[in-house]
Amino acid sequence: MAVMGSTSSNAESHPRRATLTTAQRAALDPLVGDLHGVFGARLRSVVAYGLSHADDDDGVHVLAFVEGLTFTDLTQMAPRARGWRKAGLAIPLVLTRHEFVRTLDVFPIEYGNIIANHVLLEGPDPFEGIHVSDADLRRGCELDAKSHVIHLREGFIETQGDARAMATLIAASAPAFRAVLANIIRLEQGSDGGDHLHDDDSLARSAERTIGIPSSVVIDVLASSRTATAALDPSALIARYLDASERVWRFVDGWKP
Repeated sequence: MAVMGSTSSNAESHPRRATLTTAQRAALDPLVGDLHGVFGARLRSVVAYGLSHADDDDGVHVLAFVEGLTFTDLTQMAPRARGWRKAGLAIPLVLTRHEFVRTLDVFPIEYGNIIANHVLLEGPDPFEGIHVSDADLRRGCELDAKSHVIHLREGFIETQGDARAMATLIAASAPAFRAVLANIIRLEQGSDGGDHLHDDDSLARSAERTIGIPSSVVIDVLASSRTATAALDPSALIARYLDASERVWRFVDGWKP
């Protein structure tokens, strides 16, 4: 359910001050100009988000709010996609504000992170009065936590007991585990819950205090993401990892404000 007003205590009610580098701004300005060329007066607001992960394969992300979206608009955007990609930008997410509000309950974590950490590029603040409810955020966290457990179980079976495959599985799944933990800690701790989770040690300590899983397993799993050979005994680590992941799911399944 979309929640309007100030009933939520989550991070998006106190947006963090994201910033753009000079290079990012130089790449984004032409994109905003392109959007003006396509939508004209129907372009309401444009924000950049996901800037802390701007070095990933997708590039810098942009969300544009428009007044109505047609197939003709999409056909006009399509020839510009190559230039955006070349400039290190992701293909813009284009929505009406109504669509965004009505799908807050569908994408509570994704939208909540955009609201919490973005840079306004054009127009008025599109998130004025918009918040993700605690109930929707908890449901999103539970979905991610349970999906992680299921995928980890399936992945372990697929390793067929091979140590190298297990080490690779741990390393590949570590970023998702980190995201699950960080989102649950933000859910539990409220508006300032994620501000200190930038390094593995801080996240591990917070997960131990908040969720009750050993900080050592969090540190070992996250360290493995830097090298698939980090685990001396991946079979022992994956057993601890699975146990911790199951405890994470049980915690968020029973969470109440």
